Amino acid sequence: MTSTTPDVFAWLDTRSQARSRAGLTRSLRPRAADAAALDLASNDYLGLTRDPRVTEAAAAAARRWGAGATGSRLVTGSTELHAELEHELAEHCGAEAALVFSSGFLANLGALTALSGPGTLIVTDAHNHASLIDGCRLSRAEAAEAGHRDPAAVARLLAERVKKRALVVTDSVFSVDGDLAPLPELADACRAHGAALIVDDAHGLGVLGEGGQGGVHAAGLAGAADVVVTTTLSKSLGSQGGAVLGSRRVIAHLVDTARGFIFDTGLAPACVGGALAALRVLRAEPELAGRARGVARELAGRLGAAGFAVSSPSAAVVSVRAPSPAEAVEWAGRCRADGVAVGCFRPPSVPDQVSRLRLTARADLAAADLGRAVEVITRNAPAAARRER
Repeated sequence: MTSTTPDVFAWLDTRSQARSRAGLTRSLRPRAADAAALDLASNDYLGLTRDPRVTEAAAAAARRWGAGATGSRLVTGSTELHAELEHELAEHCGAEAALVFSSGFLANLGALTALSGPGTLIVTDAHNHASLIDGCRLSRAEAAEAGHRDPAAVARLLAERVKKRALVVTDSVFSVDGDLAPLPELADACRAHGAALIVDDAHGLGVLGEGGQGGVHAAGLAGAADVVVTTTLSKSLGSQGGAVLGSRRVIAHLVDTARGFIFDTGLAPACVGGALAALRVLRAEPELAGRARGVARELAGRLGAAGFAVSSPSAAVVSVRAPSPAEAVEWAGRCRADGVAVGCFRPPSVPDQVSRLRLTARADLAAADLGRAVEVITRNAPAAARRER
């Protein structure tokens, strides 16, 4: 840069310094393939990411179909494997049809933008995932935020609307504390006021409901014509990608209009093959879902008994409150150095601005793993952590 060239990105340094002072600087930490740490940070709820049945299926798909999908789903990016996954995913979750996207984030953007628009009111939970928030922003619809898990507020906003159409959008399991949306009550509010319900079941699929059929299925709403489900293939199914499930006419509409589907390269065959294999493992071993929930309850119980402020898990997410963003980062770092990898959530990733350790329960964790995790988390805790109750 010469002395006459303006520094158009000088403002980035100011923002970076402000984040650093607030303890909100982020960094990438590449992990080794043979990392020895006990993993309580990932979203591998069923422990299938490294399952040989899943990895071999992914490798076989790559050998047969190639490393990439080669084009968008509407050109060359749809393989017979994509169709198999869509059919079996819809069958497992009790939906008429499914459509696979290249990520869960894009699935949410696609569903919200294609099913709304300027003539629509979207009512969104205050704790919804960033992909749902961005979908609302991109939709060009009017968006109204309801309080967290507050069906009465949702009903009030729907009753007051002036827009012709309305959608209510919520996570089934909220990703920070692992609490559940009141789906039956939200469905009642929607039906009383002529609105559709969109549920992001990313943290419910594989964990909630009989055999891991998901939060929507557990709530008795599977296959309902006025309910659309989005999900990811990157958590319980141990792969990557996303999907939208709903009636055949909803899925046909997305194929014609969802820009994140039409203009994006299709999901790589290896990811499709891995997700399909994981789904088949889940269907053959439905007890995995209950096992993941049981591990979460045990982990939360032990940490609560140790004096920490811990969420009450309904799925596989357990959060432990930290005194501050900086102390949360330091706590997580000490745990990692001590052999246990834990997640660390800080603003703006947490809607209530409270920093946390975020722990993932996995169906394949043994009692010894839980004992080790609690010991390491306790030993490395900041002094004030046990007072944050």
